[in-house]
Amino acid sequence: MRLGIDAVVERAVVAERSGFTGIAFMDHLAPPMAETQPMYEAMTLATWVAARTERLIVSHLVLCNALRHPAVLARQAVTLDHASGGRFELGIGSGSVPDELVTYGVTADGPGARVSRLGETLELFERLWSGEPVQFDGEFFQLDCPGQVPVPLSEIPIVIGAGRPRMLALVERYATWWNLQLDQLARLEQLQPQVGDARISIQQMVAFVPDEARRAEVEATAARRFGTMGGGLVAGSAAELVEHFSAMHERGVERFYVWFADFAATETLEAFGAEVIGAMT
Repeated sequence: MRLGIDAVVERAVVAERSGFTGIAFMDHLAPPMAETQPMYEAMTLATWVAARTERLIVSHLVLCNALRHPAVLARQAVTLDHASGGRFELGIGSGSVPDELVTYGVTADGPGARVSRLGETLELFERLWSGEPVQFDGEFFQLDCPGQVPVPLSEIPIVIGAGRPRMLALVERYATWWNLQLDQLARLEQLQPQVGDARISIQQMVAFVPDEARRAEVEATAARRFGTMGGGLVAGSAAELVEHFSAMHERGVERFYVWFADFAATETLEAFGAEVIGAMT
């Protein structure tokens, strides 16, 4: 949000060149807590960025399940999988901003129903991506169809963010990656046994301090914009960030979705890639 399409593409190209492995977009009908700011449709933007990069994994953190019928999203995912040469991952959740779904007339379902709907969607992905006929009689979806082709190039990774028992059960059953939200980091070791073989990722807001002369400025700006995130916000020099991410890696985290407090200025991406990613690979 707040960025034009050209600015997003520029950041993606710089990130790819700087050693990042992927880019993930939000999926909302209006930007959370910034409803009047510009924002683009998530699958369209991902397709546009995939066409302008060569190696970046393109994904979302996460798509809102209620916004798309599973047969439509399954088809979109396979299309982007083929178009990108296998660089698409499907991040999906039950809907993190329920008021938005009501405001736009999507659904007034409570959290329990939204999780149940997501479970049906994930089961339908498996069936539709097999290429075989599908007969399905669920609470939310009823399909009797010949199946969808083409099938994925290989298995499309599923990313699910979860912290509650029913969502964690879906992670264990369907997810390649489990993403732990910013406000749940302290529960990592407690929740990890509930996600089966899913690999662990976390979100992290970063205020990158390029030199000591700018530390106070960077930290003050980050605190003003994102101070309410608590432990989800980390500020530091390259050496301090390497120490932080290395410690999280020791706790089993294999992937970091990094948000930047300066909205990912290209010079920040380049310096972070050279001094932090470069030091850890």
